Amino acid sequence: MTGWEFDISRRTLLRASALGLVTAPALSACSSGSGPGLVRQRPVLTHGVAVGDPRNDGALIWARADRPAKLIVETAATESFTNAERFTGPLLTPDSDGTGRVRVNGLPAGQQVHYRVTLEGDDGAISEPVTGVLRTVPTATSDLMLQWSGDVVGQGFGINPDLGGMRIFATMAARDPHLFLHSGDSIYADGPLKESVTLPDGRIWRNVVSEAKSAVAQTLDQFRGNYAYNLTDEHYRRFNSAVAQVVQWDDHETVNNWYPGGLVAESKGYAERSMETLAARSWQAFHEWMPLDPAEAMDGRLHRKISYGPLLDIFVLDMRTYKDTNNTDKGPNGRIFGAAQTKWLTDGLRKSRATWKIIANDLPLGLVVQDGEQPNTVAYEGPANGDPGAPSGRESEIAQVLSSLAAHKVANVVWLTADVHYTAAHHYSPDRAAFTDFDEFWEFVSGPLNAGAFGPNPLDGTFGPEAVYVHAPPMQNSSPLDAFQHFGEVRIDGKSRELTVDLCDASGSVLFSKRLAPASR
Repeated sequence: MTGWEFDISRRTLLRASALGLVTAPALSACSSGSGPGLVRQRPVLTHGVAVGDPRNDGALIWARADRPAKLIVETAATESFTNAERFTGPLLTPDSDGTGRVRVNGLPAGQQVHYRVTLEGDDGAISEPVTGVLRTVPTATSDLMLQWSGDVVGQGFGINPDLGGMRIFATMAARDPHLFLHSGDSIYADGPLKESVTLPDGRIWRNVVSEAKSAVAQTLDQFRGNYAYNLTDEHYRRFNSAVAQVVQWDDHETVNNWYPGGLVAESKGYAERSMETLAARSWQAFHEWMPLDPAEAMDGRLHRKISYGPLLDIFVLDMRTYKDTNNTDKGPNGRIFGAAQTKWLTDGLRKSRATWKIIANDLPLGLVVQDGEQPNTVAYEGPANGDPGAPSGRESEIAQVLSSLAAHKVANVVWLTADVHYTAAHHYSPDRAAFTDFDEFWEFVSGPLNAGAFGPNPLDGTFGPEAVYVHAPPMQNSSPLDAFQHFGEVRIDGKSRELTVDLCDASGSVLFSKRLAPASR
């Protein structure tokens, strides 16, 4: 990405334009006192708009400008924008890669709201508008629908023009969810794209390509370019404009299996090998290009609670920033949340009065995921360390959270995750576990959205998991041409308060369903 422009080759630009994925700058003829026909260029909203972190009176609205311009958002009850409310956002500048957001507020709770985004240049020129809809959080008990998944443009599988782009987002949008939980790997900064990939059976996967996606991301502009690339997909942009997002990050926003203090293997060909340096650049691009505000997180970073009416609280975790080294640690003091986040989570769950508490964990709890980036050693990516005995290493913090839930009689907790590129339903029970100081619970796994499919992974017996359902490919790194792209859906019935989880494929077919009745204590 160079300066203000998303740098794509002419051939790719023509191909993408034919698909309606790239919008050319708009020009406006404006008269002036010095003579007729003076043409000045209007600012352009380059990558659509997005909604994030909703509240009962509004939400964050995100956009990007192609030049310095002020962000303007109008809201109204109807798409005619009669009696619209106007919100003036920040000046979008090169310092933030032209991105910015404004929180609209004062809106009625539990309502669908139309919004319209424009840009105002310093010369008064106004951009063409981009519109969308958002839902404010209800204050009364009502039906809710939440979707979740992760893993976008991974393993060399990008936006395929033969398929019309990433159509899974159109499938999800058609189901009209209230909220989307993006469980991480929102980009693959370490996953360059080629124009075509020959699959093992001889089929050809084709990609729209860009300069930023032609090499691993190391500079800030390369990280920014990965987000820009994904948003050239029309289905993704339309989804973002109509479904409020709650976003997490994981490893591929930076580099595979990163952890604080780590080094990228020399064999990867990185000029910058410090994972912390790469993560700092990644973190800036993530916050620029995603609809979230670090000022609203507990530590100014990521972990936060989203309250969605009386039926649902969502606890959004960061299991990447605070983890310790990927190794075989079996001691009692491993880190996956860190002490402050662990306390925030246990306190928040204990105080929550919502019927259901969803914990958005970007790494699965009981799946053994080895760190294959470390040669000649056995190391682990997530909490599970392959030892089915008493909690050790990072499992110690998981045990602390689970014990706190049992001790304080916190009911109706469900964990949602992605990361492993298949979908599954895991039931955890102390009856099967080495560690027994917890109440049984469910963890549901979904993904990928548009990436290679893998799995399944072995289970670690410490917390007694059982894989009740698994949908994984017979061959590792199965392409999105096969039927192993997934999203999950959570529905809460406003009358019965029952929660139902559906695991779906890219067509929207339900592969597995589990209904949970609310417990009271």
